[in-house]
Amino acid sequence: MPILIKNAAQIEGIRRSSHLARQALYEVAPMMIEGTTTQAIEDKIIAFINAHNAKAATLNYKGYPASCCISLNDVVCHGIPGSPMLQNGDILNVDVTTILDGYFGDTSMMFSVGDISPEAQRLINVTKRCMDIGIEQCYPGNSIGNIGYYIAQYAHANGYSVVHQFCGHGVGVKFHEDPEVNHEADRNSGVKLRPGMTFTIEPMINQGKARVKIDKRDKWTARTIDGKLSAQFEHTVLITETGVEVLTDIVHEYNANGVSQLALAEAAS
Repeated sequence: MPILIKNAAQIEGIRRSSHLARQALYEVAPMMIEGTTTQAIEDKIIAFINAHNAKAATLNYKGYPASCCISLNDVVCHGIPGSPMLQNGDILNVDVTTILDGYFGDTSMMFSVGDISPEAQRLINVTKRCMDIGIEQCYPGNSIGNIGYYIAQYAHANGYSVVHQFCGHGVGVKFHEDPEVNHEADRNSGVKLRPGMTFTIEPMINQGKARVKIDKRDKWTARTIDGKLSAQFEHTVLITETGVEVLTDIVHEYNANGVSQLALAEAAS
C-alpha cells in the first residue's frame, strides 16, 4: 500500500490523539507500586480514555481482548492485563493506542516497581536511548533504514539484542499503515522520509536472545525465549519540512531535530 502523506487537518487530529494516549500513561504512573494488579491499570486507562470521548484501538483488534498492553519482565509485548499483581523489582511496559475523532495515537513507556536491579535499570536506560537514537534519524530525505541501523548499533554495543519479529509502523489515519519501521536494518536502506509521514518508533531490546515466543494459550503474549528481561519505549513521530515532531511528547522533551533534552544535557556535561 502507498505511504499516506497526511494533510494539515489529519496531522492536527493525529496530534490530539497522540497527546491523549501519552496522557493516559502519565495517569497510571502513580499505580506502579507493589500489589497493584495489571487489570487495575487497564481499568484506569479505560476510564481515562472514555472520559475524553475516545476509544482504545487495541480492544477487539484481531481478537485482542484488552484496551492496552501490559508487558512484565520477560514479556516483550502484547501482554494481556489481568490478575497478576506488581511485585517489588518488576519492570513493565504499558502500551496505549487511542482513537480520538477517528485518528490514532500510539505510545508506550517503561515503568519500574520499587527497587529494581542495576541490570534492569541499565536495560531500561539503553532501550530509551535506542528510541531516542531512532528519533534523531527522522528528517526529510533520510533513509528509513537508518533508524534501525543506528538503533541496532547502539544496542549491540551495549551487549543487547534487538527484537526483529515486531517493528514500528505507519499510524494516524489507520492503526497500522505503511511503512514498516524495522529496528535493525541496513544502512541507507528503504524509503526516503518525506514531510507528512507519521509512524512509530518502538524498539524492543532484550537482555538475551532476540527471538520471542508467542503464548500458545492466549495467542498474544510474546516472551523472550530464554526468560531474560525485555524493555520497550515508543513514540509516534511526524516528519516535518525541517525535521521531526514527536507527536506523543507532551512534556517537550524533544527539539525540532529530534534530540532529547537528556541527550543535550549529557553532551554538555
